[in-house]
Amino acid sequence: MAFMVQHGKSRAAVAAAAARERKPRPGTRAAAAAKSPAKPRQLAGRLLLAACLLAPLLCICAARLLSPLSSRVSSGDGVYLAEGNYVISSEDAEGAGALNSFQQGIVDGHGPPGPIAPVPARFGADPVRSLDTGVENSNAENRTDFDNKSGIERKTASSAKSGSPPENSFTNFQQSVTDIEVPKPKSKIYCDDKGKDEGFPYARPIICQMSGDVRVSPGSSSVALTMPMQQGVEGRRVRPYARRDDSLLPLVKEVDIRAAASENDAPRCSINHDVPAVVFSVGGYTGNFFHDVSDVLIPLYLTSFRFKGRVKFFITNYKQWWIQKYKPMLRRLSHYDIIDFDSNKDVHCFEQVIVGLVRDRDLILRPHPTRNPQGYSMLDFTRFLRHSYGLKRARPLVLGEEPGKKPRMLIISRRGTRKLLNLRQLAAISRALGFDVTVSEARGNLKKFATMVNSCDVLLAVHGAGLTNQIFLPAKAVVIQIVPWGKMGWMATNFYGEPARGMNLRYLEYHISEQESSLAQRYPRDHMVFKDPMAIHGQGWNALANIFMAQDVKLNLRRFRPTLLQALDLLQL
Repeated sequence: MAFMVQHGKSRAAVAAAAARERKPRPGTRAAAAAKSPAKPRQLAGRLLLAACLLAPLLCICAARLLSPLSSRVSSGDGVYLAEGNYVISSEDAEGAGALNSFQQGIVDGHGPPGPIAPVPARFGADPVRSLDTGVENSNAENRTDFDNKSGIERKTASSAKSGSPPENSFTNFQQSVTDIEVPKPKSKIYCDDKGKDEGFPYARPIICQMSGDVRVSPGSSSVALTMPMQQGVEGRRVRPYARRDDSLLPLVKEVDIRAAASENDAPRCSINHDVPAVVFSVGGYTGNFFHDVSDVLIPLYLTSFRFKGRVKFFITNYKQWWIQKYKPMLRRLSHYDIIDFDSNKDVHCFEQVIVGLVRDRDLILRPHPTRNPQGYSMLDFTRFLRHSYGLKRARPLVLGEEPGKKPRMLIISRRGTRKLLNLRQLAAISRALGFDVTVSEARGNLKKFATMVNSCDVLLAVHGAGLTNQIFLPAKAVVIQIVPWGKMGWMATNFYGEPARGMNLRYLEYHISEQESSLAQRYPRDHMVFKDPMAIHGQGWNALANIFMAQDVKLNLRRFRPTLLQALDLLQL
């Protein structure tokens, strides 16, 4: 027991000695800290207070130092540089690398003298579209207003008012680039005036393609290409209509194509464009649906669809009703206002212009290395039409696919020549065979009629422009053409039969007999109309039109019935 007490005292003594050794010595930092534990906290507080007092002062100094630089590049007081007819921002100037002179101004009088616009246009862009952000961001189809024939292009920055440049407006930078010239595209012109399709009676129309500094001047009915250092380039006059025959001469306005040796010899630009242009006519035989499609719409599609809407149209022989009729198609081909070439007074400048339209055969598109390098087909064109008019059906009814549903047949009637004299009886026998029959003329609102055609599975008509409406049928629908008397097979097949096959339609022909023609009441049976129809063809188009194209048809329904049954068979495939 005594040992344990003595041992405990010894351990307590050792612990006390160790504690005395750990105690800070007088005069050391630890001792000072032990005596004054609040001093570090006071020091930190003083430093924080000093930092808070200095921070606003530093911010004010920095703002004053940076204010001259920010005034140069701020969006509210920006300095923009203009060269020629393009407007560029100061940040684009170095990238452009090619300016002759700089000036500061305003566009179309909008805004006070000083900055041109709060949002700078990029070098090489159309100044109107670049500055008008509302147009740029809107839906492409809604940007076009066809009621404004002269277009909505604004005047370029070259005609804008000028203001005095503010201080510190990149003077040094101006001096470093004033001697650099803007590179211009190389001038080229190519006119295809020798195109002819062997086996097809029509020579191809002249089409001219121009690139470089091209100036379209509707007021003088001319298109000028600036071609410096080139002599002996002859001008020519072109009728920009996609069919070429002598009877068209008074129906299509000529456009003068010429070369200018210098800019001074060319009309001065009033509007610049950053997209190509196509100049074409809606004169000629337009007004007839077949010619509207074969002479204008398909060639226009072939010429301009590759630009994906970024192309501007100049129309000669301007017809407002024609533009309105085909507005859905035209809006998809061009996202811009159509310009009336007959009345517009501005000089429009482009880097690429096409005068005339590329064409293939009537209602036919085939691949070709120069005319159709993109390989567009009539299936592509009919798909384009369905999108333009919102047509829903891409294929016809298949018999038996929907029990109780009948295939729809549209019989196109005619008022003038080539009428179906027993139309009611034809409709009755067709209904008896199982068709849901509609009879209609190809008139009225085109969109409504196109929708009607697209809803049908069979289209039946006597040879004529009404058969052109097959372009609205769904693929694999059936077309029945009634061919009049008079060796009309070549015309029937080439104008409507081959095109139908190119659109992936099932095509049937019914050639009437002489007894089914109204010519049997006009001419004796031994007349050349019946004995030698090709002799009538040899007399020219007028004889053909006055005789064979002027007949009416009264079908032998018993003879015609197998053709209707064949149409039903085709719908089962």
